[in-house]
Amino acid sequence: MATITAAMVKELREMTGAGMMDCKKALGETEGNIEKAVDFLREKGLAAAAKKAGRIAAEGVVEAYIHGGGRIGVMVEINCETDFVAKTDDFKELARDVAMQIAATNPLFVRREDVDPTVIEHEREVFRAQALNEGKPEKIVEKMVVGRIEKYYKEICLMEQSFIKDPDQTISQIINGKISKIGENISVRRFTRYQLGEGIEKKVDDFAAEVMAAVK
Repeated sequence: MATITAAMVKELREMTGAGMMDCKKALGETEGNIEKAVDFLREKGLAAAAKKAGRIAAEGVVEAYIHGGGRIGVMVEINCETDFVAKTDDFKELARDVAMQIAATNPLFVRREDVDPTVIEHEREVFRAQALNEGKPEKIVEKMVVGRIEKYYKEICLMEQSFIKDPDQTISQIINGKISKIGENISVRRFTRYQLGEGIEKKVDDFAAEVMAAVK
């Protein structure tokens, strides 16, 4: 049983706008997993972010970010409900942060629902074979596969990645926090990332480190 601290309850409350007891219950139901607790509150209709999630968000910005003198370029569309919010500093900062995140981490999808199930099934078989080749007992192989699939989602899905400026939070948590603060639904719709010479064999650079250095 996970230990639920007051700090965890406070963080969840700030992210969702839900009541203290509701946040505590959500954390208990999800064994202290903040991201799953947000989903729990949304499913129960208790999170402020959830109440706004169904509203149409057709305004927003297409943010462009160029890194390394033109070596990496990102364009990302982030939507909100009104043109007024789209012009606020908070929203512009969020759009900039998300574009930099994409430049640094190179996600393949916005969210896990966007991933082709056949891709996940293929990875599942690969992970299963790896576990068996490592000599792991059959009875724990499936648990290992589930864990590795979850890790894979966190690598390829933007919303599940750790935020480069604050690794303790995911992009989903950052956006939910902005929803609660701004008071409008916010959604990352799509993105494109270009890397100079992509597909051509060349020296590998640590672009994530470079992007992080640029924001310090």
